Amino acid sequence: MNLEYKNLLPDNFHPGSRVWIYQSNRIFGLMEALEVEKMLNSFVDGWQAHGDPVKGYSNLFFGQFIILMADETATGVSGCSTDSSVRLIKSIEQKFGVNLFDRQLLAFVVKDKVQLLPLAQFNHAMENQFITQDTFYFNNLVDTKAALENNWIVPVKDSWLKSRIKTAV
Repeated sequence: MNLEYKNLLPDNFHPGSRVWIYQSNRIFGLMEALEVEKMLNSFVDGWQAHGDPVKGYSNLFFGQFIILMADETATGVSGCSTDSSVRLIKSIEQKFGVNLFDRQLLAFVVKDKVQLLPLAQFNHAMENQFITQDTFYFNNLVDTKAALENNWIVPVKDSWLKSRIKTAV
């Protein structure tokens, strides 16, 4: 699995640009992905905050992760403009029958594929070596462009999950 994605991010966005990541509970099919990208592009083209255009970016990564980004050096993102992005994500959920708000569903790279695992099963997966401390984890908590570039796909041992690893006695 090619984990290179940074070259797809816009160069002309400030490193502090706000980022939102929505992980689907399943991969989108090809036709679905094309339609999702069309919906995302249409949204970003008309994204506004108090009547001013938001310098926005969107993309569907690995067929499963929707990324929205707003460069607030141009226009600050307000509650209303954030609400409009949430409405978009909810409409994608409804249209394609996916869940994009389950923060208890973790994503890892296992056997060269994105594999999802409920948080409640994390320690069991570690104990049985389904995942290890070196397994790549999608840290969807990143909230800036710089964090997206440097801390989105990281080994488990370098993520917030390290505190949940049970050590053998």
